[in-house]
Amino acid sequence: MAMAVANCCFSVVTSTVKFRCCVPSQPYLATSQHSIASVTCKAVVNRRRRPGEHKEGVSQKKSPGKSKDKRSSLHDEDDDGISGKRNAGKSQSMAFKSSGTQRKNKKEFKFDMKEQQFEPQNLKDAAFLDAVVKVYCTHTEPDYSLPWQKQRQYTSTGSAFMIGNGKLLTNAHCVEYYTQVKVKRRGDDTKYVAKVLARGVDCDIALLSVESEEFWEGAEPLKFGHLPRLQDAVTVVGYPLGGDTISVTKGVVSRIEVTSYAHGSSDLLGIQIDAAINPGNSGGPAFNDQGECIGVAFQVYRSEEVENIGYVIPTTVVSHFLKDYERNEKYTGFPSLGVMLQKLENPALRACLKVRSNEGVLVRRVEPTADANRVLKEGDVIVSFDDVHVGCEGTVPFRSNERIAFRYLISQKFAGDEAELGIIRAGSFMKVQVVLNPRVHLVPYHVDGGQPSYIIIAGLVFTPLSEPLIEEECEGSIGLKLLAKSRYSLARFKGEQIVILSQVLANEVNFGYEDMSNQQVLKFNGTQIKNIHHLAHLVDSCKNRYLVFEFEDNYLVVLEREAASACSSHILKDYGIPSERSSDLSEPYVDSLEDNQAVDQDFGNSTVTNLEVGFDGLLWT
Repeated sequence: MAMAVANCCFSVVTSTVKFRCCVPSQPYLATSQHSIASVTCKAVVNRRRRPGEHKEGVSQKKSPGKSKDKRSSLHDEDDDGISGKRNAGKSQSMAFKSSGTQRKNKKEFKFDMKEQQFEPQNLKDAAFLDAVVKVYCTHTEPDYSLPWQKQRQYTSTGSAFMIGNGKLLTNAHCVEYYTQVKVKRRGDDTKYVAKVLARGVDCDIALLSVESEEFWEGAEPLKFGHLPRLQDAVTVVGYPLGGDTISVTKGVVSRIEVTSYAHGSSDLLGIQIDAAINPGNSGGPAFNDQGECIGVAFQVYRSEEVENIGYVIPTTVVSHFLKDYERNEKYTGFPSLGVMLQKLENPALRACLKVRSNEGVLVRRVEPTADANRVLKEGDVIVSFDDVHVGCEGTVPFRSNERIAFRYLISQKFAGDEAELGIIRAGSFMKVQVVLNPRVHLVPYHVDGGQPSYIIIAGLVFTPLSEPLIEEECEGSIGLKLLAKSRYSLARFKGEQIVILSQVLANEVNFGYEDMSNQQVLKFNGTQIKNIHHLAHLVDSCKNRYLVFEFEDNYLVVLEREAASACSSHILKDYGIPSERSSDLSEPYVDSLEDNQAVDQDFGNSTVTNLEVGFDGLLWT
């Protein structure tokens, strides 16, 4: 099958599709009903190609990250309000019930309900279009294969809009790996330096600030609107490819459901529209007929079998991001329950579990790092969440006559919030309290801090396994067993990492090991390795004559300690490496009690994300 994809590169293996974002992102695999498809972040990226590097779609774009997509009936639901037994004010996250301009006073975001009159035919004269600005970003991406250096910088353009108090909103992928961000107002020829205050990778939102008072002269921030209804008119505004001035496209709301966010590793509410979203539209606002902002344009879905599918981040998700930042003075992320669930549609299955009514979902597995691991057991049936009944398909009441995925209720909470679960255990009903926190990924989708950790020991380069590293190295060179661990293993404790020997810098001290690459190191001198910082601590405190590294399948690497130490400076000089370790590994290592309580756990018995679930009956939430 042939398909012209302007903004991504992808590979297809049977029913599995690998998606890539247009700008730096994280890779992962997704199961799709379409044989060829792509979810693409919409930012214009310009970068010089390296020798031997091939073009991926449009020559002005780079697609280093993978995105995702799925079309599961249990996962594709809506967002905005809950009907049924739950009161509107019961969850702290139901805070974005009002629309309006976001203002900040005494570190508090407030939303003004003032409406403004707007006639669609007068769009070109609407003053609020002046609140949409063009974003110019310079990116410098880490080199995960050579973690002590960075790649050649490249530039991209996107869109953003003013929300008041000297702040702007855009997409997180627009400022991924940023080294400099500048913005320019409509009708102005001056660019102003912007500061990135927060990036929400999972919700693909970034908060910017501009200190220049000149930039804000005469500016009016946008007003936020309610979640739209189907067939409501929508107008997308931004600075896409094809010109330098502002662009306006129109369409209608086609669908509102829980959507795969291409840049992050989460599934949140998304508004599907048929208005054109092109490279450069990322971060721009979408308006309703009243001139209110109903969301942020961020990605498109492309396939031979579909047309005109664009996605907008709704204001409910934007509100959650802003309130999270306000509460913590940083972004902490959307929480997770940390359980794998199975639908209970089959009557015999419900009868076996002593569930008398047509409700509930079965707990198949609980993440070791989740607080739910303290109160839930495999075989429990969750029948309610904060007194909202959960149906046998894993859905809850939504709006007036709709239903939404159960995890919507979880996404309305904030990190550290408590929730009350109603469960049936061995036929008995009980209620338990659980604390919700963001998921702990054994193999992270994004690397915080901008540069990966590493340590070089006698030419052996060790670094944590991450999705960007897997993509950079190509899956074929990683190995099936390591890939399986990255897809299916769960973290046993916070801070756990899969540490791999990335490569060996050839030297006489490591003679015979120079062909090793991308292999997991399990033990050092008989001690199980917890993470890269733990490995550095073990090596630094070693007094033995030999350094013994144990890899998969009992493969051993043995080095003489004094010889390894003596050759270190020569190896660094020969390969032009500034330091034997990343700066974060110079900090003292603290061994937590939680680490010591971890138990060995096998992998391969369940998937890590909903994206790898092969059928609709199972999901992580």
